[in-house]
Amino acid sequence: MSDGAPAFDTARWQARLGELLAAHHIPGAALAVLADGEIHELAAGVLHTGTGVTVTPDSVFQIGSVSKGYTAAMVVLLADAGKLDLDAPVVDVLPDFAVADAGVTRTITPRQLLNHTSGIEGDYVNDTGRGDDCLARYIEGARTVGLTNPPGVTMSYSSTAYNVLGRIVEVVTGQTWDEALKELLLAPLGLEHTMTLPEEVLRFRAAMGHMGEPGETPVPTPLWNMLPRSAGPYGGISATAADVVRFARAFVDGGAAPDGTRVLPAAVVDAMLTREVEMPDQWFLGAHWGLGWGLFEWDGARGFGHDGSTFGQLAYLRAIPEKGLAIALLTNGGGAAPKVFETLCRELCAELAGVTMPGFAPATEPLAVETEPFLGSYKREGFLMTIADGDSDGGPATLRLRYEGADGLAGTFDPLVWHLTPVSHTPAKTVFAGRRNEKDAWIPVVFYALADGSRYVHFGVRATAKSA
Repeated sequence: MSDGAPAFDTARWQARLGELLAAHHIPGAALAVLADGEIHELAAGVLHTGTGVTVTPDSVFQIGSVSKGYTAAMVVLLADAGKLDLDAPVVDVLPDFAVADAGVTRTITPRQLLNHTSGIEGDYVNDTGRGDDCLARYIEGARTVGLTNPPGVTMSYSSTAYNVLGRIVEVVTGQTWDEALKELLLAPLGLEHTMTLPEEVLRFRAAMGHMGEPGETPVPTPLWNMLPRSAGPYGGISATAADVVRFARAFVDGGAAPDGTRVLPAAVVDAMLTREVEMPDQWFLGAHWGLGWGLFEWDGARGFGHDGSTFGQLAYLRAIPEKGLAIALLTNGGGAAPKVFETLCRELCAELAGVTMPGFAPATEPLAVETEPFLGSYKREGFLMTIADGDSDGGPATLRLRYEGADGLAGTFDPLVWHLTPVSHTPAKTVFAGRRNEKDAWIPVVFYALADGSRYVHFGVRATAKSA
């Protein structure tokens, strides 16, 4: 427990969780909090609106991209053991690796994959089957994947990069990614409610995803999991909220298990929590990126975390090591889940650690910004953003962002529109707050230029170059 912090009031937080889920039309959620040296587990709602089965603390949810922290830990562990050089080219350990740019293929390093500066297009999905060779086949298919930006010049979130890391784990260990995960992390940390395959999930109460816009009652997804097995390293783990917090606790406690046993070498923990890259977007997942984690600093206290989403499930993790605090919220749908997490995280951090979680919103006073330099099209593989002048339902805005599928994804979903209002402006970058309607949470949209003068927008933690 941090100095002066009150004991965890289970009954009050249980009531608060239920209240927020009801207010925001979220079917169910599990919340785990590490505080005062103990993990407190709460649950509310139902796993599936069609069955009415209730959520319990031992219910399993899909944690989506929070899985990247686990893949990163395996890679850094292998590097610490001398089995991998994070700064040598990927092709040294993975000769079959290639992207569309042959020159870049020869130079990309595991470190750049870990800290999202490789420039590899981030959303390459390829269902290569349920076999143990799914990642090897994924790597073969990725040869045509292009770049969002030259390597090393900016941060752009890449799930594709984490699948390359997952394949590196397989080649170095001689195991499947799933098997290596169990041997290197799950067994040593006692994570008995963390798994990757459907047949393992079926042993437990499992959450069904639900889809719906903020303020609407969501409906169940047609399948329990619509991600292929090849998505494992970047988003394929399922777990209880408490197990997610147990994993985070290894970093909070400097690599030690609760009984004092050394599980992660201190060098691994330090490397993963060291600031490697400054984020163009300082709010969405932290101001910096380390080796696998988004890194933030609230009221002078450093922390780490990650968000995750699959089809109809959303997961959130934040931890502040010096305060002994870690928070994991796993939800099974509802478009307003980000608001619920932000509310809970802010309240828990304030009460249990005396730390204020910063908010993100437009400037309180009207901010005049010259918008002409930002107008136009921004494109990356599969996605097109068009920036135009416009107004929002919630008040005056200076820009309108239209987001739609392109190339092979053209027409696969209805175009989405965000209304942008200025937050801040400097010669280096201009920040807007965007939302689709008043029920949405504000999200950052950052316009900036690289050293060579090329213009980019950072949206959804991804860099997209201006194309017209």
